[in-house]
Amino acid sequence: MLEAGHTLSERNLLKDDLYKIRAQVANWIADDGIQVVLITGGTGFTGRDSTPEAVACLLDKQIDGFGELFRAISILDIGTSTVQSRALAGLANGTLVCCLPGSTGACRTAWEGILAEQLDARHRPCNFVPHLKPVQVCGTRG
Repeated sequence: MLEAGHTLSERNLLKDDLYKIRAQVANWIADDGIQVVLITGGTGFTGRDSTPEAVACLLDKQIDGFGELFRAISILDIGTSTVQSRALAGLANGTLVCCLPGSTGACRTAWEGILAEQLDARHRPCNFVPHLKPVQVCGTRG
């Protein structure tokens, strides 16, 4: 992501706690300096996996095609196990929020198969850039 010109503004490692996740993501959505929130982990089926539930209620619009495309791409790597992915994305306050599985491979799949193009204003016929809040100055915090 950094090679593509994106800046990491903030990073936080949270326990699988629905309310702590929701509060942190809500703060990032409200932050005028953050356009994209990438969340990894907590998208499976164990009792502690609650990231989709924590985030879905914060979204103004869910991007249904994100999860569908992620699972379609993932089938090439992990076969039918892809049905257990609850990856999702949506827009909230001009912020793209993506919930990804926690494995390095899944994050790479999402970046290379979806996000790299969708966060590039040159990608046609469409991308998410026009839907993101304008950010004047980005920097690293925390």
